Amino acid sequence: MIYFEDLPLGEERTYGSVTVTRDEVIDFARKYDPQPFHLSDEAAARTHFGRLAASGWHTCALAMGVIARAVVHEEQAGLGSPGLDELRWLKPVYPGDTLTVRSTILDKTPSRSKPDLGSFRTRTRVTNQGGVDVLTFTSIVLIRRRPRI
Repeated sequence: MIYFEDLPLGEERTYGSVTVTRDEVIDFARKYDPQPFHLSDEAAARTHFGRLAASGWHTCALAMGVIARAVVHEEQAGLGSPGLDELRWLKPVYPGDTLTVRSTILDKTPSRSKPDLGSFRTRTRVTNQGGVDVLTFTSIVLIRRRPRI
């Protein structure tokens, strides 16, 4: 189990990658962001995207999926997040793109009111297969502290 005390400041971690599929782009857009440039090649061709583009919210969900699978696999003692700051969609994401998710630990704070908890902030970068940043955000993560014996 990985606890608050095990997380080194400044460490950059690569969580993994995911490839964006056309069917997922359209399915997500139909359900959650039904703008024409996320649903139709023809509509997207008439925009600055030039072709079908994934919703920024879909890109966030893909990044979260990569992160969650990694921290569950390694048994991190995480307890969710109270929020994000500085969310930026920097470049379009297209079907066929492979996204890689990396985070750097910016700071750590033990809880003053709950001695068994701490939090840390990370700067997360999502890059495409060309190494270009497509999404960045800063997140706050709650995590258990190592139990005292």
